[in-house]
Amino acid sequence: MDGSGGSGGKLARHLTLIRTGAAGAVVVALIAAVALTLSEGLGHRPGDGPGATLWQPPSAEAPPSARDGACEYPAQVLDLTGWKVTMPTGSDEKPKEVEQPELATFDETPWFQPTQGCQGVAFRAPVNGITTSGSHYPRSELREMGPDGEPASWSSDSGTHTFVVDEAFTALPQGRPNLVGAQIHDDSDDVSVFRLEGSDLYITKGSDPHYKLVTGDYVLGTRFEAKFVVHDDTVRAYYNGTLQATFPASFSDAYFKAGAYTQANCEEDGVPCSSSNYGETTIYRLAVNHS
Repeated sequence: MDGSGGSGGKLARHLTLIRTGAAGAVVVALIAAVALTLSEGLGHRPGDGPGATLWQPPSAEAPPSARDGACEYPAQVLDLTGWKVTMPTGSDEKPKEVEQPELATFDETPWFQPTQGCQGVAFRAPVNGITTSGSHYPRSELREMGPDGEPASWSSDSGTHTFVVDEAFTALPQGRPNLVGAQIHDDSDDVSVFRLEGSDLYITKGSDPHYKLVTGDYVLGTRFEAKFVVHDDTVRAYYNGTLQATFPASFSDAYFKAGAYTQANCEEDGVPCSSSNYGETTIYRLAVNHS
């Protein structure tokens, strides 16, 4: 073979490699573009922060919990020593309840699980969830327990009782966008709660659901601190450290609660009846003190 034929063959092979490399680059670029589009189209995950659409809950498909060894259970994120949890699952008027020590290694996706990154715990209750016999509404909610493992029970006229919850409302049910995130409860009913209705965040007083409007422009995912202090038959409620409401109240057999108590029922309120229609909160920290 003469020298001119060898050069031509090398040139042809070189051009072929160039064309192959260019085609590969195009394929890589297309894959990257598709991945970016898909990532931008995904809904928010519990704990992702502000920016979720107010009236629409995120996808019913649960986001991946932190399962990388950093945390597997909610009790690895929050101190749940003095709590039990009531779930929106179970049998008719008998929702599942989990106490310590089982609570230390319990989760139930997507209703009660660590958030992505283990920064908080997501509580989710669908409008078609199981309810207790004393309520029309479903819940994924913690209930205060005493140091002896029995249900906590204290009185407004004895001692000082303080409850702090660092949380965010992350989804509201369609049709009736009402959700309770923290409350004081006595032997028969709630005494006061932090209640979100659309973008209006209220502190309630007994049967008055609109006793104090804290803010009229709450955005889903906004993290805040709710605080109750009960002393000398008086309830004081704080929002981000600022006193919002003070009112007299005498009650006994009391306890604190926190989580997602969805104020919508598909059988009674005519809301879209599906497990993809739910209320959801994320709790980052909670603390109780009795003195």
